Amino acid sequence: MYEKKPTTIAEQIALLKQRGLEIESEEETAHFLAHISFYRLGEYWHSMQSDDKNHIFKPGSKFTEVIALYCFDREFRILLFEVIEKLEISLRTKLIYHLSHEFDPWWFQNFDLFADSLALTKTLSGLEEEIARSRKETSLKNHFKNYKDDGRFPPAWKTLEQTSFGTLSKLYGNLKNSIKSKDRIAQEYGAVNHTYLPSWLQSIAQIRNYCAHHTRLWNRSLPSTVKLLAKPPLPWLKAAPKENEFQKIYVHLCLMKYLLNIVAPENQFTTCLQQLFNKYPNVDLSTLGIKKNWQDESLWST
Repeated sequence: MYEKKPTTIAEQIALLKQRGLEIESEEETAHFLAHISFYRLGEYWHSMQSDDKNHIFKPGSKFTEVIALYCFDREFRILLFEVIEKLEISLRTKLIYHLSHEFDPWWFQNFDLFADSLALTKTLSGLEEEIARSRKETSLKNHFKNYKDDGRFPPAWKTLEQTSFGTLSKLYGNLKNSIKSKDRIAQEYGAVNHTYLPSWLQSIAQIRNYCAHHTRLWNRSLPSTVKLLAKPPLPWLKAAPKENEFQKIYVHLCLMKYLLNIVAPENQFTTCLQQLFNKYPNVDLSTLGIKKNWQDESLWST
């Protein structure tokens, strides 16, 4: 039975000091603990402990270093969220454009086009909820006013503007492989065909959710796996990532950069990452799976 009781900020500071964490300013520490929970910060000082069972810190561990890691991770998520926003808008545009022209504006609710009917049913249910939440948006409000007798969803260019990256990636991945637009979109993203792109989008959607929910990305093991091209048509990495490297975020950053170089050729992703790493020199880049001289890869120098 769980019997731990809540502790005051003063008690939290005393506990950290008792466990060996150096507190340079109790006033400043109290301020941070008043705005960032003890439990959340624990995800950042966990690696500083020499004894996980008794929560004893390694000699020289400092609270200021914990805050630096926290701030790095926060700025890292913000940067990735901005990158993913560009990819999300691009994917939404391509799905709407290509599939509406290949079929009609209601292709996304046509069960004949999808491999998994149950998955599509769940997706449509989610879309219905998203539309209900967004009915006051001008485009939807006018649509339902002008076409109140039309029992269908609004057309793709209205409906899919209201949905998430995760839903978009599921719609794309669930399309039957015989759908021409599925390969067309993959080709436009430098993924050659439908075999590879679905796993890339799922990976990015998962990272986007971490960013949106303020979940730690630093030193996180990612459960998703991605299928990589043996010989990508556009600049990529000199050496193919090893299987154990897929759990680190670097491989997934590379996929974002690969797609971003198509969506926004003049992007500053490399520069922004380098500036962030320079700002927090104490962050061990190996915890992200990033290797020495990563920025010299043709992918990142593009």
